[in-house]
Amino acid sequence: MLGLESIILYILLGLFVGVAAGLLGIGGGGIIVPTLVVIFTMQGMESENIMHMALGTSMATIVITSISSLKAHHKKNGVLWNVVKMMSPGIIIGTFLATFIASILSSLYLAIFFSIFMAYVSSQMIINKKPKPSRKLLNSKGQFFSGTIIGAISAMVSIGGGSLTVPYLIWQNVDVKKAIGTSAAVGFPIAVTGTIGFIINGWDNTDLTHYTLGYVSLPAFFFVSICSYFTAPIGVKLAHTLPSGIVKKIFALLLISLCLKMLFSFI
Repeated sequence: MLGLESIILYILLGLFVGVAAGLLGIGGGGIIVPTLVVIFTMQGMESENIMHMALGTSMATIVITSISSLKAHHKKNGVLWNVVKMMSPGIIIGTFLATFIASILSSLYLAIFFSIFMAYVSSQMIINKKPKPSRKLLNSKGQFFSGTIIGAISAMVSIGGGSLTVPYLIWQNVDVKKAIGTSAAVGFPIAVTGTIGFIINGWDNTDLTHYTLGYVSLPAFFFVSICSYFTAPIGVKLAHTLPSGIVKKIFALLLISLCLKMLFSFI
């Protein structure tokens, strides 16, 4: 059931996600997914659908945030559109197919896979490891294949792909600012394709509650998207005043805590 308590939690989640996205330059999937799992559990949702709903809803919110981010980076000429064009076909195929794989896995297995990936992301934040540029841009076949892998993993953990695409591009000697901007552009086809895939896979599921579109919770999508859109600029301003190293370490510990909380909800 959708009550006032759930709406308030969605709003608070959106406000926090927006600040985090602006502050750290990342998508909110790492925060949204485990938090939605807790909220959906409180609502009494069937355990077998919880993780799928969290992934699908998170992917839908990334559509909105990626548009805002993409426009901002494009205005600063920070997007390598030739790379986006080469990666996008693979991104679309990998993302779409992975949603079908996710739909047949149990919520527990998805939660474990998500937690392992987020543990990796968190460890990279804590040690602040950056890839060493070692080569030129790959050809179209290489970008297509890489896009397929990035899209597939992104769909399985419901992220915009930034934690994969940015280091991948830096490895190809792309300037870090252009890597971030290009990653933001790549995040859009990931989010759109992933959302469509989760909607299709959850369309015939008769166990889902009201106010859903496949595996997308419409109330959660609405409140989280709107609130995060308005608070992202606050995070951007904070990014210029707070020490990024300390902030990343605190955020990494938060991600780990959320993932542990999510896992315990399935045990």
